[in-house]
Amino acid sequence: MVVDDEPDNLDLLYRTFRRDFAVYKADSGFNALEVLDRDGEMAVIVSDQRMPGMNGTEFLSKTVDRFPDTIRIILTGYTDVEDLVGAINSGKVFRYLTKPWSPDELKSVVNQAAETYRVVKRRTNELNRALRRESLFNAMMSAIRESLNYDSMLPTIAQTITTTLNAHCALLQPVEGGQAKGEPLRYPLDRDDWSLTHEDGQLRDPVQAALEHLTIQQTQVNTDGSDSPGGVIDELLIPLVYQQECLALLSLVRQGQPGWQTDEVALISELTEQAALALSQARLYQRTEAQTQQFRMELEVARQVQADLLRQHWPEVLGVRVQAECQPAREVGGDFFEVFIHPQGDVWLAVGDVSGKGVPAALFMASSISVLRQELARAESPEPDEAIRRLNRALFENLFNSNRFITIALARYTPSTRRLSYANAGHVYPVVWSPQVVQEKVLAGGDLKEIEPTYLKARGVPLGILPEWKGTGGEQTLEPGEALLMASDGITEATVANIQLPGTSLVNGSMLQQEGLWELLKQQGSPFDLKRLLATLQQVAPDEQEDDQTLLLLEVL
Repeated sequence: MVVDDEPDNLDLLYRTFRRDFAVYKADSGFNALEVLDRDGEMAVIVSDQRMPGMNGTEFLSKTVDRFPDTIRIILTGYTDVEDLVGAINSGKVFRYLTKPWSPDELKSVVNQAAETYRVVKRRTNELNRALRRESLFNAMMSAIRESLNYDSMLPTIAQTITTTLNAHCALLQPVEGGQAKGEPLRYPLDRDDWSLTHEDGQLRDPVQAALEHLTIQQTQVNTDGSDSPGGVIDELLIPLVYQQECLALLSLVRQGQPGWQTDEVALISELTEQAALALSQARLYQRTEAQTQQFRMELEVARQVQADLLRQHWPEVLGVRVQAECQPAREVGGDFFEVFIHPQGDVWLAVGDVSGKGVPAALFMASSISVLRQELARAESPEPDEAIRRLNRALFENLFNSNRFITIALARYTPSTRRLSYANAGHVYPVVWSPQVVQEKVLAGGDLKEIEPTYLKARGVPLGILPEWKGTGGEQTLEPGEALLMASDGITEATVANIQLPGTSLVNGSMLQQEGLWELLKQQGSPFDLKRLLATLQQVAPDEQEDDQTLLLLEVL
């Protein structure tokens, strides 16, 4: 387009370029804008600068946003610097020429501008195609991410591809082992006029070829027997393949419009590669979920078996009360406790902890309980240190070969003499105190700091460390009202995160340790309840339980 308010110049410009270009004329900036509104984008605009009402710079600046690819050239009879700077900055001017111009120079500049326009337009089209590809990929990925389930992902893929590629309908056929499985998914749902099979149920030849060769197949069917474009159906069959395995077959249909173009087929191929990857991951997730559910069911059975192994009921013994609680960090754990009433009247108490967590620790825990019960059931009650020594001999080889160990605190209480004998293989120290004395102190308003517990500190190495266990036992007399508490390290190593108990010296972020456990014990009073103690611990250490927690309490009445 050439724009000039002088008729002679306008006519000269028109005649200069009419043989090589389709030339549009305008005698003012206002008329030029009307031409652009009517005829659209121009490859090159050559405009005079000095025109009444609207100069060239103002006119060209109004074309920048609407036609960014157009090449703009200014003609001026002046050498005013401000005009030229304004033209270049505001109008995005490619070149400027002064009047009178040289026809050869002007032709050269316009030819150069036209070539520049072609290059810019080609790159713009390439960029637009890339943006469309990116948009389609984003639409596909967004749809897939919102539907991680395999069964719901199939219709999502069919809907997204059909919508974004302007297909009339789609069929998505799940495939397993190279064979179609189940009914295909349709989009839209009401389009039942297209099928992958013949009337006899056999796959159509192009469909079978797509499955066998794992390549895209294009077909064209004339539904009304005429040459009318409205009766032509263009079908694209795309196998969704991941690692040489066909996961599904997609049939895309267009009717009564131009068929699938080469660049569209390439784009669809890339889209379906991503869809196949997502389908593979969804199918793997589905299988993993099924396996996980099966594993959870097996773990629940294991949890029940482990709970049955821990004695939940025991005979009442005159003069004593026994409580026990065990909370695994997982479905099953390595902590265990044992309460065994010997025929001679002795009350055996044990709390143990197998190193590690989960199923391996639980298996060793079951083995340990079995061997321990055999030792405690001997005709003559052994001393606790001797019982631990025998237990170590029985378990050492398996523990050592598996790079595991067991800590255990074992105690024997004789009600007739109130004698408590004990031994400890690397376990948390048992603690003896009087809940009744603590309660009396509280009621009297006394200072609980004056009360100190007794820790049973005789201790040896854990089981499975040495072939012959090294350690000694100890003994203590329990008075009426006193209690013995045995705990696992899941209690003493709990992390304090919420201090709510007044009068305690607990510090946030630290382990509870035995001193912190004693602080909690003083808060319980009498009668003592292990469930209440665990509830208090949960308040003080509310974070996720990291280790099994076991408590065993014997109170002398």
